Amino acid sequence: MRKIAELHDEALDRIKNVHIGSFKGIDMPLFLISEQYIGLWLEHVYDSLMLAKLEPEYLFAAENAIHLFIDRQKENGHLPFAVWDLNRVKIPDFTMADTARYWQIQEGVSFFSLALEVYELNQDMSFLEKVYASGVKWDRWLRTFRMTTQRGLIEMFVGYDTGHDNSGRLEGLSCRGNYSVDGVPQSAEVLPPNDEIAPILAVDMNCSFYADEKALARMAELLGKTEEATRWNESATMIKQKLFEHCFDEDDAFFYDVDKNGNKRKYKSSAILHLFLEKVLDPETDRALIDRIYREHLKNPDEFWTPFPFPSMAMNDPSVEGHETFNCWGYYTQALIVLRCSRWMDDYGYGDDYDYILGKWLETWTANYDSLPFGQEIDPITGLPTASSKFYSSSMLTYIYAARRLGWV
Repeated sequence: MRKIAELHDEALDRIKNVHIGSFKGIDMPLFLISEQYIGLWLEHVYDSLMLAKLEPEYLFAAENAIHLFIDRQKENGHLPFAVWDLNRVKIPDFTMADTARYWQIQEGVSFFSLALEVYELNQDMSFLEKVYASGVKWDRWLRTFRMTTQRGLIEMFVGYDTGHDNSGRLEGLSCRGNYSVDGVPQSAEVLPPNDEIAPILAVDMNCSFYADEKALARMAELLGKTEEATRWNESATMIKQKLFEHCFDEDDAFFYDVDKNGNKRKYKSSAILHLFLEKVLDPETDRALIDRIYREHLKNPDEFWTPFPFPSMAMNDPSVEGHETFNCWGYYTQALIVLRCSRWMDDYGYGDDYDYILGKWLETWTANYDSLPFGQEIDPITGLPTASSKFYSSSMLTYIYAARRLGWV
């Protein structure tokens, strides 16, 4: 279809000529998310890496995204979840001299796995040394400030830690966004007081935690730090064991968040996908479980295999009733979800299903481009976009990747 090729070119042209730019006071070109977002979020670093894979001359965007966050890492290891552009900030702020924000974690995809992949592209040993040192500090920060219940896994304090805005899995949290006092957001190091369910062992956050340590193990090997590599691998193995111990429900074949009292929070969230995209489940040794989860949940039309997969919450989960009308990880199929499928579906033998998903992505955005071009999310049943964030980076990248992979350009 000629229109797919035309929209592929439109998306690529917009990325190159509108979305690559520098923040005020930060002299490095970055890959911006959209006009709706006032900076770069940690969970969108994968966008920059994906762009570099699609268009190798843009490797600098991936490198700069990594540097942006590491250069603003606090001495105690705390990474910002976002860095704001002072050209675009339109809301009152408290410390405008510092554009880095530390109110939640919101890693989304293992940051140090992405950094390792950037190294594999640039082969810059000084870059590798820098990201390894940063990863060691980040791991120490997580273990110091986000293991308050000593269960061997890191914890969700507030809803925005996951990036799953407006998801049913956040029900009951005292802070479904971030924790503020008198309107001032507090550091992610601070547990909101008197919360009845937090700190929560969050499945997706611990998958990223696992993948970070596996990436650090590989970095240590490349740097000749053999003993450190062994320790990282052993530690990652323990994280996986704890995920099974605390979060896995054998009867349901599902991984659930667990509250501070040890109760499983049985929301069938897209957090389950992180077991795959962070390679917590081994394609060979965990094959039986992988196939069961995929068959009973991900390929189940009553749950995640909707006409436009994958929704951010299973369709038969009661929490989808009364969902928000936009920016909702409790119902809609998110561009971030579909793009992140590129990190796992082929590796687990589900490439044909990914082709189908990408075909549906092309279908809906080709049909709906004029009403809202390349938005953040779509209805998993109708494929219609919400009003959330046109010309969204993850959506455009998914369209470009789909058009190329399926042979339309």
